Amino acid sequence: MFTSNRPAAAARMFVSTAAEREIDRVSALIADPELKWLFANCFPNTLDTTVRLGTVDGKDDAFVITGDIPCLWLRDSAAQLRPYLHLAKDDAPLTRLFRGLIRRHARCVLIDSYANAFMKDPAAPTSLSWSTSDRTEMKPGVAERKWEVDSLCYVLRLAHDYWHATGDTEPYDATFVQAAKTIVATFRAQQRKEGPGPYRFQRRSDQPTETTLAGIGVPTRKTGLIHSAFRPSDDACTYPCNIPGNLFAVATLREVAAMAGSLLNEPALAVDAAALAAEVEAAVMAHGTMVLPDGRQVFAYETDGYGNHLFMDDANVPSLLGLAYLRCLPADYPLWQTTAQAVWSEANPWFFSGRAAEGVGGPHIGEGQIWPMGIIVRALSSDDDAVIAWSLKTLRASHAGTGFMHEAFDKDDPARFTRAWFAWVNGLFGELVVKVANERPHLLAAQYS
Repeated sequence: MFTSNRPAAAARMFVSTAAEREIDRVSALIADPELKWLFANCFPNTLDTTVRLGTVDGKDDAFVITGDIPCLWLRDSAAQLRPYLHLAKDDAPLTRLFRGLIRRHARCVLIDSYANAFMKDPAAPTSLSWSTSDRTEMKPGVAERKWEVDSLCYVLRLAHDYWHATGDTEPYDATFVQAAKTIVATFRAQQRKEGPGPYRFQRRSDQPTETTLAGIGVPTRKTGLIHSAFRPSDDACTYPCNIPGNLFAVATLREVAAMAGSLLNEPALAVDAAALAAEVEAAVMAHGTMVLPDGRQVFAYETDGYGNHLFMDDANVPSLLGLAYLRCLPADYPLWQTTAQAVWSEANPWFFSGRAAEGVGGPHIGEGQIWPMGIIVRALSSDDDAVIAWSLKTLRASHAGTGFMHEAFDKDDPARFTRAWFAWVNGLFGELVVKVANERPHLLAAQYS
């Protein structure tokens, strides 16, 4: 009844024996046939369809597209490889893939640390129709130039976690060191203490979330927070200081400080990154919280430093809901727990509940649209069997017969969805099922009819 929706073996872009064994191992624990089928389709989707492996100057190179858009997003590509991280140490093809993407990321950052998406050919102009007339400094090799704090955080997170998981030091060369220093310098520039910095961006669009006021966003008080023009959704920030992005920066700056101290032999970088992390963390705690109308104190989603705060959440990660998943805060951190509860409620204007499901969406697709990513991240952050089981059941019922996760689906009708091919969320679902298999296998022994 459930025939594989993977490409034929000969048509797969990348093959990993370790990943195939993992599919078999986890699938054997899943009693529900549809959930098993969904996992087997989704877990390898990045490998099957998005990897372009090669070499540059004799070194491994990996270009990982986001899915139905044939460009590399720094954020998406790093997140797309995460489900395979625990397999990389003992699998030579995966070693090549991770090394290649870490090297590709470093070169991308050195092309333009303010860009979010890149072309395969570093000399090529953008192939994205919506980017060709943007009012910004577009460089060859850049596909889209939306400045998003999290893009650079994901570069650091992938590099740190691969090193930590494998002990492999091969990709951390002078180019990587230069990229890491550039990331820290870019974060410092976007604290905007000495002015707005070099970045400007405007786009002609009928959607206000596609452009920025005067090219930089609304005025801010300079508090030490890092400014971002756009959110992880690629939508413009309402207030330029995005709190999930800043907390992700704190976590990844500390990780690059650890790498600089013990791997890169760059003590000055270690000191600089650690000092910036401490400064941004203090600024978040001083300016990044707010009180809801019902009296609960929560993290804000965005602020301008003048005391104006926005409470909402967007399913794209980093999100308020995803702070524990990203190791920005412990899962038992009281302020995060209160925030997460508020996010999953009508206190969040982008939380929706309908006949098909409930969950978090965001402005990118619009009202009434639930993102499977939000459901998955909530489950990945939970230690409640009931929440995890509900999430698996809901995700199983949301794929509209396609066998894959989607960007978003209508709260009342999963058959109305966006993006049939979105590799990040497929891998994230696979990551959830693997985590459940390892920690709560009894939940996979259930039927989810």
